[in-house]
Amino acid sequence: MPTIPAADGDVVFCARGITRTYVMGEVHIQALRGVDLDLYAGELAVMLGASGSGKSTLLNILGGLDRPTTGSVRYRGQELSGAPDRALTRFRREHVGFVFQFYNLISSLTARENVAVVTEIARDPMTPEAALALVGLEARMDHFPSQLSGGEQQRVAIARAVAKRPAVLLCDEPTGALDSRTGTRVLEVLQEINTRFGTTTAVITHNAVIGDMADRVIRVADGRVQETWRNTRRRAPSELVW
Repeated sequence: MPTIPAADGDVVFCARGITRTYVMGEVHIQALRGVDLDLYAGELAVMLGASGSGKSTLLNILGGLDRPTTGSVRYRGQELSGAPDRALTRFRREHVGFVFQFYNLISSLTARENVAVVTEIARDPMTPEAALALVGLEARMDHFPSQLSGGEQQRVAIARAVAKRPAVLLCDEPTGALDSRTGTRVLEVLQEINTRFGTTTAVITHNAVIGDMADRVIRVADGRVQETWRNTRRRAPSELVW
């Protein structure tokens, strides 16, 4: 296992005082209530929390998919909170890979073509073939999503995310729609990418067991970071008891 990044290491994301309020008619929903959080270069962090805890909102703000109502988010010293839409689009395209619970593959395209959608616009991408080989799908490149299992579709989604060589990989419930055996394979791929490429990786989940594979666990509840702790040893996904 790699050395766990030091707590005072290279800060990739620095969030301070983050709030997020959604207004639906006369109803105000406060998703985040003053979050302070750092994510460090090369670490694998698990954000753990129940549905509705605010963890997805926090991940979306870090990734530039949403904006905080108040507070500051910096990526390597660059302020994201007030950045114009064009700058956020460039930030997402050049620095961040996203993996979601539902795979968001284009049904009319093969696995290879789904990955190529990203590689054709990235600055220094892997080839689709190399990205799919990385996730163990070299024999399934010309299959359509309907011909792939759920776990294989998620691995195509991961290949698509990492093909542009992002510095950061943000994963929202990547095993939420999978059984434990298939989920383990997906987590193995994420851990391999983190270890092999040093990609800063954040995985959000409601499953506390997954926290054992992380360098650091961040527990989110009621729109706040309630506690964080560091694991003395990262467990391999195959060691997790689901």
